[in-house]
Amino acid sequence: MPGQGFFCALTEKMLVETKFKARIMDADAFRRALMRITHEILEKNNGSEKLCLVGIRTRGVPLAARIAENIRRIEGREVPVGSLDITLYRDDLTALSDMPVVSGSDIPFPVTGQHIVLVDDVLYTGRTARAAIEAVFGFGRPDAIRLAVLVDRGHRELPIRADHVGKNVPTSLSEVISVKVLETDGEDGADLLEHDGGRTGK
Repeated sequence: MPGQGFFCALTEKMLVETKFKARIMDADAFRRALMRITHEILEKNNGSEKLCLVGIRTRGVPLAARIAENIRRIEGREVPVGSLDITLYRDDLTALSDMPVVSGSDIPFPVTGQHIVLVDDVLYTGRTARAAIEAVFGFGRPDAIRLAVLVDRGHRELPIRADHVGKNVPTSLSEVISVKVLETDGEDGADLLEHDGGRTGK
């Protein structure tokens, strides 16, 4: 898809213009945060009944799969996992549009009457979460939609909050949260970066 190539090119350019400031989450903290989120989800949902996970690409997808695996180990039950692809916008790296665009999805289960948990790596303005919520409603009417994120960096522009947060990290508008996951980056962790060009997203 042309939009994806354009996005990737810009993402790589943005990454070249950032500098490392601090590691905010190592591999152990990463895994502990995911396990804590898992337990919070199960407590809020009173178990795994009617529970479905939807990861927001790219890194929200493996995070959702990890949470599903944690649930399987804790509850002995498989929960459905789907994904949404929002390609023209990233809250944590760059802004190509005032409105995120959901360009692809894989939700191979009925959402009507279910409890959907959206999973993403970083929560910033809330626009990506809003687009994901609207996309889920395109598949039916769930009984509830909740949001789980590994890192909440603040600077919300919409009345959206995460129900489950691995770590809250106050940031400036010139800073970037870079989350790495083993499945796509070869390691688990999260770093705070500084961007030389000022504000990094919408």
